[in-house]
Amino acid sequence: MSQFDPRPAQEFVFDEIRYEKRDGVARVTINRPEVYNAYSTKTLHEMTRAFQDASWDDGVAVVVLTGEGEKAFCTGGDVTEYQRDFLRRPRDYWKWMGVFVACHDLLRNIGKPTIARLNGMVVGGGNEFNMACDLAVMADHATIRQVGTRVGSVAAGGATQWLPIMVGDRRAREMLFTCDAIDAATALDWGLVNRVVPYADLDQAVDELCAKMIDKFPECTRYTKQQVNFWKDLSWNMTVGHAKEWLALHYTSLEPWEGMTAFVEKRQPDYRGVRQRAAEGGSSEFVWGPYTGTCPACQAKGIPSEFTHCGRCGAEMAPEASGEAGS
Repeated sequence: MSQFDPRPAQEFVFDEIRYEKRDGVARVTINRPEVYNAYSTKTLHEMTRAFQDASWDDGVAVVVLTGEGEKAFCTGGDVTEYQRDFLRRPRDYWKWMGVFVACHDLLRNIGKPTIARLNGMVVGGGNEFNMACDLAVMADHATIRQVGTRVGSVAAGGATQWLPIMVGDRRAREMLFTCDAIDAATALDWGLVNRVVPYADLDQAVDELCAKMIDKFPECTRYTKQQVNFWKDLSWNMTVGHAKEWLALHYTSLEPWEGMTAFVEKRQPDYRGVRQRAAEGGSSEFVWGPYTGTCPACQAKGIPSEFTHCGRCGAEMAPEASGEAGS
């Protein structure tokens, strides 16, 4: 037996995805409907294992990626996890991004046609997984949107790279800057999906596309995929490493803290307050100002400039010692 021989799908034990192989089609379903199929670190690991198996299985001709239920395909990364873990340890986001990039690279280079079955909301990183697939079939009730600038992040895990290629520069900028949702008819008109059908017809439409691709030569299909990946690969490989570094550093600043804390607290982020702080000469980069204060009593250094008292000994901080008098 070769080390590359595939395993039956039922041998895999997954908690956050479902994996099925039948009649030449491998189906990967993000199974977290309670959070609208947002992916956690564990989800990405499980998706990667499934994609690897589907890639090596010569009995698989097509891979379908979808989400559980009819409300959401995928709503991107789990912001609760981001807020809980990465605001405290930004360096761990760099590690997480490595998991994310590996999952995307395997999906994009899986060697078989891939179809995004868009069964509901497609949000943030969910749209990046949609765009990583070769084709997309969308239910007519679904919508697509990017949300990076709403939550204190940048959609540089595929959206900033691939949206201009797929929908054009102006439309890409509109989606990325406004974070407005586009409906299924618009997504079809813009070329972001291949088919829009009623939800009741979604599986039939996906199955019809699968059948068309099964009845083609596999080696020719694999190389065709490699060729048409060129522009996606170019833009991705030129930028995603930089995104990994910048986003990890960005987790130390005010914007992700405010955006993701607001998400968890179910409130509107204070966008204008952040802008006002900068306009008035204060700090829009740090939650409590830059670490410029020195305690006059215990000489502790690196105290946030907006602290009125030392966090070490409790002594009152004079305005001039805080580094931002009047802020």
